[in-house]
Amino acid sequence: MCGIVGYVGSQSALDVVLAGLKRLEYRGYDSAGVAVPADGSLAAAKKAGKLINLEKELLERPLPSGTTGIGHTRWATHGGPTDVNAHPHLDQAGRVAVVHNGIIENFAELRSELADRGHHLASETDTEVVSHLLAEEFSGCADLAEAMRLVCRRLEGAFTLVAVHADEPDVVVGARRNSPLVVGVGEGESFLASDVAAFIAHTRTALELGQDQVVELRPGGVTVTDFDGRPADVVTYHVDWDVSAAEKGGYDYFMLKEIAEQPKAVADTLLGRIDRSGSLSLDEVRIPAAELREADKVVIVACGTAFHAGLIAKYAIEHWTRMPCEVELASEFRYRDPILDPRTLVVAISQSGETMDTLMALRHAREQGAKVLAICNTNGSTIPRESDAVLYTHAGPEIAVASTKAFLTQLVACYLVALYLGQVRGTKWGDEISAVIRELSDIAREVDRVLGTMEPVRELARSLADKNTVLFLGRHVGYPVALEGALKLKELAYMHAEGFAAGELKHGPIALIEEDLPVVVVVPSPRGRSVLHDKIVSNIQEIRARGARTIVIAEEGDEAVVPYADHLIRIPATPTLLQPLVSTVPLQVFACELATARGNEVDQPRNLAKSVTVE
Repeated sequence: MCGIVGYVGSQSALDVVLAGLKRLEYRGYDSAGVAVPADGSLAAAKKAGKLINLEKELLERPLPSGTTGIGHTRWATHGGPTDVNAHPHLDQAGRVAVVHNGIIENFAELRSELADRGHHLASETDTEVVSHLLAEEFSGCADLAEAMRLVCRRLEGAFTLVAVHADEPDVVVGARRNSPLVVGVGEGESFLASDVAAFIAHTRTALELGQDQVVELRPGGVTVTDFDGRPADVVTYHVDWDVSAAEKGGYDYFMLKEIAEQPKAVADTLLGRIDRSGSLSLDEVRIPAAELREADKVVIVACGTAFHAGLIAKYAIEHWTRMPCEVELASEFRYRDPILDPRTLVVAISQSGETMDTLMALRHAREQGAKVLAICNTNGSTIPRESDAVLYTHAGPEIAVASTKAFLTQLVACYLVALYLGQVRGTKWGDEISAVIRELSDIAREVDRVLGTMEPVRELARSLADKNTVLFLGRHVGYPVALEGALKLKELAYMHAEGFAAGELKHGPIALIEEDLPVVVVVPSPRGRSVLHDKIVSNIQEIRARGARTIVIAEEGDEAVVPYADHLIRIPATPTLLQPLVSTVPLQVFACELATARGNEVDQPRNLAKSVTVE
């Protein structure tokens, strides 16, 4: 969600911070600001809107130069996206500045206490109370890190806080609870950020911050403690991608680049999964095989696109392991009192590893004694750290808000988890697992082939730019693909789009069909599950008879759909369970092109953030 950057070193802090904020624009934001302690005082600037507004402000009213600074891009929660509500927030004396990601749940109570003590708060935000509290605590201890610890012990909710003080101009202090914050360590300089992308141009050495920890950055190094001041152990890790991976590489949008990177991302996620003995292995598994054999249920928790990956995973898990599998929206999971016990395996899927709804679902599951396996794209993030097992996808940085390559690699990871469970439980033989891995490897090439045939899809999307509604239909694993296709249009084109299980048409949705309504149909293979194929061909006939404009995604060689398709999009023939890896790609291209034709911002769609780190 919000982007946070902090810097201590010898470079111009303002240059480092602004460059970091630009690399975090993909997270979604509606205002931006910076603060620099220099010459015995504290200077700050902030503006509603995009970073360019802040940059214009800084040209008109330059801040003093300094080698310590903090910056922020805000996604509004408490208070609208205005100049006053933008971060950083200062105390009354203008000596301390704070930026914040998350929600402070007891801010109203704290605000009232401050008002009673004569404080005047200018904004509508929950963040401003922290700057005033820090100023109070600093006046008693003259130590910003200690002041931060004292304040954090009073706060409730999920938050990342980063602060500077005019009286300690070479110090940046951060605090973390249930919200992402990572430290970058360079030569004679240190960084704080909500994502490593902010400092990857300067260093690829990072430190993991744990729950309820405070970090103090000085030119001489980094100190980490818990909220009570006890020294904390930290884990150092190396970021395995560089700054070029986060740049557009000649594409108009990050989303186009990330769609094009999918063949490599799929292949990379498969690399090294078979060990020397020929067995499938995951990244980190701290669950004994005996416990996995005793598990009697799998529950998948995820949000948004990751939830659709989970829906597809259900088919593979139940087919390959014969274990019952439930798929839950993480935002609803813990509020309905789910039935969990030590024999339940929970699979948590999150691209960022910081999705708050999924993190809270994970913690609830562990409280009930369940084991948790995480599927994640971000090394060192919270969800993998708090799980019993991890399978990392290797999509590389995904900058566009609408997920593409993260989704395909999540699908690959879900298939690997299903196969691993089959291996441990003895429901899949080694040669069967190896055969599926080979099929997955082949599909990486097929995705590349699909990408080479997308110009007719782009042309079709441009022709539909004036439409208000598009429907999506699918059966079996094609149903979650239909849901994902509809989600992409909602996110990018701001259109009414719905995905349906094709068999549900007659139970209500067919009433929506009208003349020239575009309906995208994901057709299962005619091989193997031919009954499903025959039924969806009947569905296509039903909607076309009522005037729908049929857009049919079908595998090569499927001639039965040809008479009923107004537009036919061919995909390679693949095993039934794996078809989503190729059938999703045209829908991504379709949504991106339609959004472009409508003049929308593709990489940063309105009201959305890349990583949702609040509930």
